[in-house]
Amino acid sequence: MDAHGKRAGECPDGDRPGGLSRGYPEEFEVSGAYRASLPDPQNDPEAIVRGARRKIQHVGISGFRLPVRYRTRDSGTLELETSVTGTVSLEAGKKGINMSRIIRTFYRHAAHGSGYEVMDGALDAYKTDLHSQDARLQMRFAFPMRVASLRSGLEGFQYYDIALELVERSGTRRRMMHLDYVYSSTCPCSLELSEHARLTRHQLATPHSQRSVARISVELAQGKGFLWFEDLVEACRAAVPTETQVMVKREDEQAFAELNAANPVFVEDAARLFSQRLEADGRIGDFRVIAVHRESLHSHDAVSVIYEGGTFSGSSLDPLVFDSFR
Repeated sequence: MDAHGKRAGECPDGDRPGGLSRGYPEEFEVSGAYRASLPDPQNDPEAIVRGARRKIQHVGISGFRLPVRYRTRDSGTLELETSVTGTVSLEAGKKGINMSRIIRTFYRHAAHGSGYEVMDGALDAYKTDLHSQDARLQMRFAFPMRVASLRSGLEGFQYYDIALELVERSGTRRRMMHLDYVYSSTCPCSLELSEHARLTRHQLATPHSQRSVARISVELAQGKGFLWFEDLVEACRAAVPTETQVMVKREDEQAFAELNAANPVFVEDAARLFSQRLEADGRIGDFRVIAVHRESLHSHDAVSVIYEGGTFSGSSLDPLVFDSFR
């Protein structure tokens, strides 16, 4: 043993064989020269591209969250937690991108802008920083709107799942908006059969209805005016007014039953009613409606899809697209 009580070959406390320290160096400060010396295999021009030497259409980040401000139709603003997906194209000869730049860019622009302003600024910046031709951004959030009950005079907040999308391809920039609208759908056939039982046999019967969701996706037409989140929600309410309720007393529940009876819809009806409203709005270009009725009679769902234009068309359907509806 040595004078410190260590056996021959044993390292001092906190050290490892070879002179490496186990302790975290809290006093260490990074200098510019040290930072420049750090290896960067992802962005090294000499790095070897593994696998097929092909262009990657989308590479980036998903699920990155930060607060972003959004303007409301009444000239107010809301700061909402937002989940960001940001991707760029990567040429075949490049190994990778610096993904942290996407995050830093969003923080910088979110501090000074709102909504699409943040997306435009972030896309401009990181498209330049990452030397990419094409880019895509998406911001998802829950947008609150105060909604009155049908008869009791109560009010509550309805939260709408909304996503803004910005896509640039070959120098052309396009803006899209996605909205999930949740409503109740009463089956017209079941309603008529229930009434038949009442009238012919004095038999009490109730028609079946279920929580249903329409995912509305629209491309914003250039130079046609601003489409507010509230505008798209109200268009959906006008098309299918049986939106699920927030605050309900007995008189509201009765009113909701009457509202459903006045607006029975098959899933085909719902898709066409939403489409009719979208077609009538000059601020909307291409669009897609996906309606899903979570059947209470059947052990399966009823679904319907309508699209206008090529923006949202596609021969292949995501295997889990309908499962993503809450």
